[in-house]
Amino acid sequence: MADGDGRAALTLAEDVWRAAGEGETFDAAMLQEIVQRRAPVYDKAADGHYNLISALHKSVRGSDPDAALYYLCRMLDAGEDPLYLARRIIRMAVEDIGLADPQALVQANAARDAYQMLGSPEGELAIAQAVVYVASAPKSNALYTAYKAATRAAKESGSLLPPKHILNAPTKLMKSEGYGDGYRYDHDEPDAFSGQNYFPEKLGRQSFYRPVERGFERDLAKRMDFWARLRRERGED
Repeated sequence: MADGDGRAALTLAEDVWRAAGEGETFDAAMLQEIVQRRAPVYDKAADGHYNLISALHKSVRGSDPDAALYYLCRMLDAGEDPLYLARRIIRMAVEDIGLADPQALVQANAARDAYQMLGSPEGELAIAQAVVYVASAPKSNALYTAYKAATRAAKESGSLLPPKHILNAPTKLMKSEGYGDGYRYDHDEPDAFSGQNYFPEKLGRQSFYRPVERGFERDLAKRMDFWARLRRERGED
């Protein structure tokens, strides 16, 4: 059936291996049926690859663990590199979940490490666990959006000097120029919060990160609201 093509013979052997259950033995008829099945439509460099990874990512973003698991298995069955999938799941954890569930990144990284330790086929189960976890997690792109906004501000504002009161003064000249003058050590302040300005004076205070009311970010939003209130009360905003 391989017609003398070594690569084709290896592909057929892989198809048989994937089809076999634990301890299962095929007779000639079953072997023929397996190797004559149509191979999954998939090319790692063409549309099949990009369509399925897009479907996997959007299923995770859409909080559908069943669909996400289906597309993961489609790609694994077609021969996709499990470590490529593990890397993409790590990206999903930071782009679509972020701080709504900080454990998502931990799970995704652990799945990659588990696969590297176990190899195939046992390691794929760790990747499947990570997919179900990230698909089931509360979603937020607040961190992703904040990072992009901060990147734009950093590029557009140029090399602005931080405010002098938060700069160290290792020399007498720097000290005479006001470096470190007026700095307040937050741990010595009420609520361990001084409310000082840390942005360059020419830029002014910016707001990039806006946590959502989902998952762990609800707690972060409460903290940030509390700090904003303290700034207003202490005249720092």
